[in-house]
Amino acid sequence: MTEPLLSVRDLTVQFPTRRGLLTAVDRLSFDLAPGEVLGLVGESGAGKSMTGSAIIGLLEPPGRIAGGEIRLKGERIDNLPAEAMRRIRGRRIGMIFQDPLTSLNPLIRIGDQLVETIVTHTDRTPWEAKLHAASLLEAVGIPAARARIDSYPHEFSGGMRQRVVIALALAADPELIIADEPTTALDVSVQAQIIAVLKDLCRDKGTAVILITHDMGVIAETADRVAVLYAGRLAEIGPVADVISRPHHPYTRGLMGSIPSLDGGRDRLEQIPGSMPRLSHIPPGCAFNPRCLQAFARCVAERPPAYRADASEAACFLLDPAMSPAEAAR
Repeated sequence: MTEPLLSVRDLTVQFPTRRGLLTAVDRLSFDLAPGEVLGLVGESGAGKSMTGSAIIGLLEPPGRIAGGEIRLKGERIDNLPAEAMRRIRGRRIGMIFQDPLTSLNPLIRIGDQLVETIVTHTDRTPWEAKLHAASLLEAVGIPAARARIDSYPHEFSGGMRQRVVIALALAADPELIIADEPTTALDVSVQAQIIAVLKDLCRDKGTAVILITHDMGVIAETADRVAVLYAGRLAEIGPVADVISRPHHPYTRGLMGSIPSLDGGRDRLEQIPGSMPRLSHIPPGCAFNPRCLQAFARCVAERPPAYRADASEAACFLLDPAMSPAEAAR
């Protein structure tokens, strides 16, 4: 097996408060191969965006990485000084935010913003950088890119601005892109175009992508594998087709059961009772146990490890091969 591009091991992100430590990401582990698209999915508050921010070194204080490690091509990056991490951010890891207006300076032409990023992270001259910027805008589908390179962000539609942000993330040819809800604020037709752009760029450039979203439709269309998060913990991870068609964790099954079917095969959509726990009130054992209809005594007492299930892994005691049917029934 080849070395993973990104390796996250037991990542823990915490926020100190007056009432104690709040754990937003709790011992999360996964690998990402070069050129792979990994989807991070879950409800609001599951820790998806926090995971992306931790990887790229953009945690807002007082948030901090309290445990675990993050390695990029074998090099540990979670403990780097701020200046060293700044050189990696943009050059080796790009970021696409949900709202393009938070990434683009409204007072600076988009061409100048692209050129600044290219010159900062590569050896190109300003003239070469401008040519490269125009080619990037063409690659992400900006019409008349060479004519619009001197436009300001407000002169573009929301979908076009998101394309500019993708070009900005790709400006230094990074090995990894973290896309945080890149299609949420866009119309459905524009979403499909942005998804197509991401897929084409991954195929053509071999860039790996972590796609953060709550939309399983986007995941199904774009990702190779999907990781389902719950309360900052990994509930299930595996190939997209397997997780969608044969989910093993009760939470994942609830998510899949709540999606309408186009063929009308479901008379009634499933509903997961309750809501995501607050960080200050994470239940003991399996964090999902208060909402799980299959929970038993062990689920309250112990935190389940990840068990192998077909091509996936799921953190659920129901998959423990050593557990007897009688134990599960208690």
